[in-house]
Amino acid sequence: MNNPLLETSELPPFSRIESQHITPAVDEILANNRKRIKDLLAANGEISWNSLVAPLEDLDDLLNQCWSPVSHMNSVVSSDDFRDEHNSCLVKLSEYATELGQNKDLYRAYRALLESKQSRSLSIPKRKIIDNALRDFRLMGIELPAAEQERFTEISKRLTELASKFADNVLDATEAWTKLITDEGELDGLPTSALDFARQMAEHRKMEGYLLTLDAPSYIPIMTYCDDRKLRAEMYEAFTTRASNCGPNAGKWDNDPVMNETLALRHEMAQLVKFDNYADLSLATKMAASTSQVMDFLRQLAEKSLPIAEREFQEVSTYAREEFAIEKLEAWDIQYFSEKLRLARYAVSQEELRPYFPVPTVLAGMFEVVKRLYDIEITEQNDWDIWHKDVLCFQVHKDGAEIARFFVDLYARPKKRDGAWMDECRVRRRKQDGSLQLPVAYLTCNFTSPVGDKPALLTHTEVVTLFHEFGHGLQHMLTRVEESGVSGINGVAWDAVELPSQFMENWCWQPEALEFISGHFETGECLPTELLSKLVAAKNFNAAMSMVRQLEFALFDFQLHLEFEEDDGNQIQNVVDSVRAQVSVYATPSFNRFQNGFSHIFAGGYAAGYYSYKWAEVLSADAFALFKEEGIFNRQSSEKFLQSILEKGGSEDPMDLFVAFRDREPEIDALLRQDGIIDQDA
Repeated sequence: MNNPLLETSELPPFSRIESQHITPAVDEILANNRKRIKDLLAANGEISWNSLVAPLEDLDDLLNQCWSPVSHMNSVVSSDDFRDEHNSCLVKLSEYATELGQNKDLYRAYRALLESKQSRSLSIPKRKIIDNALRDFRLMGIELPAAEQERFTEISKRLTELASKFADNVLDATEAWTKLITDEGELDGLPTSALDFARQMAEHRKMEGYLLTLDAPSYIPIMTYCDDRKLRAEMYEAFTTRASNCGPNAGKWDNDPVMNETLALRHEMAQLVKFDNYADLSLATKMAASTSQVMDFLRQLAEKSLPIAEREFQEVSTYAREEFAIEKLEAWDIQYFSEKLRLARYAVSQEELRPYFPVPTVLAGMFEVVKRLYDIEITEQNDWDIWHKDVLCFQVHKDGAEIARFFVDLYARPKKRDGAWMDECRVRRRKQDGSLQLPVAYLTCNFTSPVGDKPALLTHTEVVTLFHEFGHGLQHMLTRVEESGVSGINGVAWDAVELPSQFMENWCWQPEALEFISGHFETGECLPTELLSKLVAAKNFNAAMSMVRQLEFALFDFQLHLEFEEDDGNQIQNVVDSVRAQVSVYATPSFNRFQNGFSHIFAGGYAAGYYSYKWAEVLSADAFALFKEEGIFNRQSSEKFLQSILEKGGSEDPMDLFVAFRDREPEIDALLRQDGIIDQDA
């Protein structure tokens, strides 16, 4: 059988990859890698970069060329068979990674390389890779006795299984709930775009009427615009009880045992490698220096934001009471009446903005932004192999030479994981034969697909999301580093990795940029000055409420991993309740189990690291402050950001890189000023 996953190619052959290819390919590559590593370590001669690390990077890249398309397709066009094969191989990959991390001969080889004469002449990226490798060996328990090392391996394997199970439960629970509406009157208030989408969803399933789901393009419009309070409450309960022991599918895909086991194993893993808790272990690879620094950071933001958030909530409550006779706001009312107040105060809604943000115009405008900033050209390609008909393909050129490629997959569909993300398809690296492998990125979102003859129309919030993910993509694609371990997004401290993404969001709010990011889908007219003024004026509407909501997530995550108590069977809910008592401005229903769908920390890379979003927001706000001073397309500032941040990847300490760009360390008040929580002059 010809297996496309065993082919070495510039781009994956997506259309030929099937579920039966996955296990044979992974098994063959892992077996070959193990043999090659054994041969490398058995070879005589002086250890050098070219005899040790460069061959290992080749082996890593071979594995990545196989696994990257598999992992990606499992997220965007999965099937039951594909998911089963993917999940079974996840365990094998975890075992392989742990095996390498606990290979004492490999550890000794890296130490010998560090202590060799050659190490002093190695480039900064190469030295960083060696330092990172030795750090990771220690974090993988390289110095543990055999029995404890074996236990560490068991834990790593089980945690991989649990993360996959958590994500599967959330996906299954999300897809299990639907509601067919046959009377359009029940959807009063819903904008035309949302009605069209709901009708299209029903048609796809051979139904008459309007089909509601818990996917973002369906759920968010209901919570924001639907006048039927009972329907909002029903969908809110279904969404916030996904994969839990509450709600319409109580107990069916319950993530409670998955979370409890995950936390216990993480705590045990941390203690095996001599950390007090998993939060301490998490920070060993991050920019933040200590758990106390993280907690102080979050509490400082809460202290300054909470009074403003309480005032904002009272304004929404007063408005609902005086204008709609609603005496008490429930959780499913907040978004709805906030939007009503925003519309009353600023006379601008996200739906009113949609016609001005057709996808082709937004993409072209986004590419124009980075052309002005970094002097790069982006052109569409139509002959690449893709995994779905909606996927777009692009090349990136600088100074006439191709430097990167990327895929864009924008629309929600069945069997596609919700949310938005960027991931690597290929990493920039100099191969041993001297050739340069170009970086390739995936940009994935879940926007409402085109309906009828209209192009897909985005809300301004969705435009911001697209710019955010493209910011991640730029760090991956514009890197100049040629060693894969610290090239692009690789090796970047987790609490600094959101800097480029949040930084890019700023251009969505700048009048000078919106002139070409926007364009009415029928007339081509850019966003009118009146609407633009209202949009900018409304930018920080309820910003403090949004801030404390994110702080609730971050504090929950960090405290959960910092203060884990093995004997407390109800600890997760207790921590949720405790954090809400500290920072929430309105009562949350007792049935709410948001934690059961909190994939960031139970199925993603954000365990004891969700604070990274706010941490990096401080970095991005402070970085953009320079552009506000010098001009949003100032070439000197953008070239400095490119050279200090984007091109460096993970090759240097993120604080050193930030200081190289800003000539000082970041200031927390930059974010509070940006969000309007403190005065600009404060």
